[in-house]
Amino acid sequence: MLEVGKWPVFALLPPEELRLIRQACVFGSAANEAIYVTVNDEVFALGTNCSGCLGLGDTQSTIEPRRIDILCGKKIVSLSYGTGPHVVIATADGEVYAWGHNGYSQLGNGTTNHGLTPALVSTNLISKRVTEVACGSHHTIALTTEGEVYAWGYNNSGQVGSGSTANQPTPRRVSSCLQNKVVVNIACGQLCSMAVMDNGETYGWGYNCNGQLGLGNNGNQQTPCRIAALQGINVVQVACGYAHTLALTDEGFVYSWGANSYGQLGTGNKSNQAVPTLINMDKERLVEVAACHTSHTSAAKTQSGQVLMWGQCRGQAVAYPHLTHFTSTDDVFACFATPAVTWHLLSVDGDDYLTVAQSLKREFDSPEISDLKFLVDGKCIHVHKALLKIRCEHFRALLNETDEETIEIHQFSYLVYRAFLEYLYTDTINLPPEDAIGLLDLATYYRESRLKRLCQETIKRGISEENAITLLSAAVKYEARVFGGGSLSR
Repeated sequence: MLEVGKWPVFALLPPEELRLIRQACVFGSAANEAIYVTVNDEVFALGTNCSGCLGLGDTQSTIEPRRIDILCGKKIVSLSYGTGPHVVIATADGEVYAWGHNGYSQLGNGTTNHGLTPALVSTNLISKRVTEVACGSHHTIALTTEGEVYAWGYNNSGQVGSGSTANQPTPRRVSSCLQNKVVVNIACGQLCSMAVMDNGETYGWGYNCNGQLGLGNNGNQQTPCRIAALQGINVVQVACGYAHTLALTDEGFVYSWGANSYGQLGTGNKSNQAVPTLINMDKERLVEVAACHTSHTSAAKTQSGQVLMWGQCRGQAVAYPHLTHFTSTDDVFACFATPAVTWHLLSVDGDDYLTVAQSLKREFDSPEISDLKFLVDGKCIHVHKALLKIRCEHFRALLNETDEETIEIHQFSYLVYRAFLEYLYTDTINLPPEDAIGLLDLATYYRESRLKRLCQETIKRGISEENAITLLSAAVKYEARVFGGGSLSR
């Protein structure tokens, strides 16, 4: 499983939370913003929240993850971001959502107002299914299941492909010479756009002063132009850096072109190239290339899993592909890119194994395979008889005497009883000290000595001037005279 912990923005997340992450994206001018998706398809964000790019409905920074409710359960399949930053996603249903910076209409909603929460991009896309999105600094392109490309946002250099340099406020199909083509892969540099056809042809449009379109000149292009120098070469993937481009062929070769002041073309020098140049890897077949529009770093992965990097690597200019000990191109960007952002939506679903503890925690109060429910204060709590028998003597005796599928509880509140049952699944309690008093009462009633100690510790840690009398009364009532060697009343 890939380690999102290599990105500093995740450093404060506890290990149990990191293990639940299945997708992640790190972005921002200092790699200080992140969005991630958990195994339960919940979406969270944390970081500085510049321009509301975390999608939380405000511009407040947050050092702890906050949930983006509108995206939970959407099943994100593609995510990209600009330098504003703005963020765009595509879901498994083919919908596109965008939020964040919108000074150039890069959110595609027809306005220039920043978006604080994810909003559906619907104009001209309502009947389309989008499979991939890509963002430049302030523009966005999207690829549909039919192989069409739509673009919107900043267009000072023609990067929207509309034939003009007027900004595009809503999605517009990029047609011209792509009209009857089927696009299979897209990418964006800061101010340019690239697309690969199903027949291996590659087209580029937008800013070209560094030769990043690979056309043999330095003139900007307001509509897609085929890269003639790649005639007869079947490209399967493109990746764009800040002002350079990498292309992977079906035979496992890599071509590069564009800016080269940091050696990001891997040619051994720092001269820009306006036409595709074959990189001499002297290695086996390559299966992936990686670059990000925020940096001058390049990376590639071989068929056997070796990872190479070149370009700007922590301030150094590495002009030839350098073999690393990494197992993923993502690691190159985590450790050597400036800023250390993810170059694509990071996937950590390579290992779906859950520990016993994680599996039990996930199944608590889940009706799918439960065989017993408790009814407390009119609310249901779904559990499993076998686990309750294993974990609690009270339930072993009770459930051996009854075949009921529903048991009503009257002597304890829903909050307290649910916390008790959750403890049986997780070995932890998650209650404020005031509510832990009620759980302490239950622990005493059921003779759960370990749970009683956990409640005592929770109450002790939560003592304040405001609640001291209440907690002291509880301690006396439940004979909790000593907490970890010290008296509660001292």
